[in-house]
Amino acid sequence: MNKILSRERVHSEAIMLEVKSPRIAESYRPGQFIILRIHERGERIPLTVADVDMDEGSISLIFQEVGKSTKELASLGGGDELRDLLGPLGRPSEIRDYGTVACVGGGIGAAPIYPIAKALHDEGNRVVSILGARCDELLFWRERIERVSDSLHVTTDDGSCGRKGFVTDQLRDLIDDGLEVNRVVAIGPLVMMSAVSELTREYGIETVVSLNPVMVDGTGMCGSCRVTVNGETRFACVDGPEFNAHEVDFNELFHRHGFYLREEECSLKRYLERCGK
Repeated sequence: MNKILSRERVHSEAIMLEVKSPRIAESYRPGQFIILRIHERGERIPLTVADVDMDEGSISLIFQEVGKSTKELASLGGGDELRDLLGPLGRPSEIRDYGTVACVGGGIGAAPIYPIAKALHDEGNRVVSILGARCDELLFWRERIERVSDSLHVTTDDGSCGRKGFVTDQLRDLIDDGLEVNRVVAIGPLVMMSAVSELTREYGIETVVSLNPVMVDGTGMCGSCRVTVNGETRFACVDGPEFNAHEVDFNELFHRHGFYLREEECSLKRYLERCGK
């Protein structure tokens, strides 16, 4: 069993769990993920590792309370145990000295962008980070990401913190103002990653996106995370989760992303009724 060391609410819609797992902490590389099950009949939940603590032998997992399984996961706390914890899985991020790298995190994407930004910074890159969210209350880890960045820019849809607008507005202005960006890493909602991809395509800037949002089973068995990349079928969980953004068929992903929405809503409704909520 895998013991939860602590639970923290990072904002109104997201929880961070610190889970004891020395082997995963030791083997993990930025960009990789784990799969967990809460109990024997639990759903397999793929989550990107947000940080590791080698002294504690633990990993940090940040997730949003969206459906039944994440609601159930959020109900756990320090001292509780997870039935299964498998990882690290997926291909690690390619970390080397590119020059200047823009790390763009949208919403919950701030969690997986942090270890990548840190690794790129440690490798000697100039890291320019951009964080975006709907409002100030949904921003998190600003101080942590700022520590591993040469500069940090914040945008919110409503203007409650930083610049009013989207991460693409900030990225475009930085480029137009003369910042020579050699690589962009974008993680967040599909619509945000697609918008960043279209922007950087205009400038011919190499861009990588992480397709964690489309993963379900996490091992390639279910086929739900299949994506067309450069005209060929790939699976986000085993061939990724990172891909060349300019080769990803985002229109196909948008079409398929809501396939299980009705089932997810029914499952959540039954769970809430069973819990008396």
